[in-house]
Amino acid sequence: QVQLVESGGGLAQPGGSLKLSCTGSSSIGSIYRMGWYRQTPGKQREGVASVVTPDNINYADSVLGRFTISRLNANNTITLQMNNLQPEATSDYFCRARYSRLGTNEVWGQGTHVTVGS
Repeated sequence: QVQLVESGGGLAQPGGSLKLSCTGSSSIGSIYRMGWYRQTPGKQREGVASVVTPDNINYADSVLGRFTISRLNANNTITLQMNNLQPEATSDYFCRARYSRLGTNEVWGQGTHVTVGS
């Protein structure tokens, strides 16, 4: 199974930007869906964005138009460009690999923390 490592978290000011990266220890080319999720203490983990192919991308309504997910199979990487960040985006962000459309085999990264504030 691939191992996923997230990076790019940190502190951003409201209205600012951050770019998260998730890199796999091996090829992600055969993995069905790659995605970003976030979780704050006391709340359920929620989906932020996920990608199968450039024509098959989903975004949470709360980030639509501000966040962009990209998948770079050649680099075993997905990224999440986050623009116009607001304080409610403060959270731990996790990368997820879902191996097939109907199966339950999945891998999660350890997460990276994003704080939006002044």
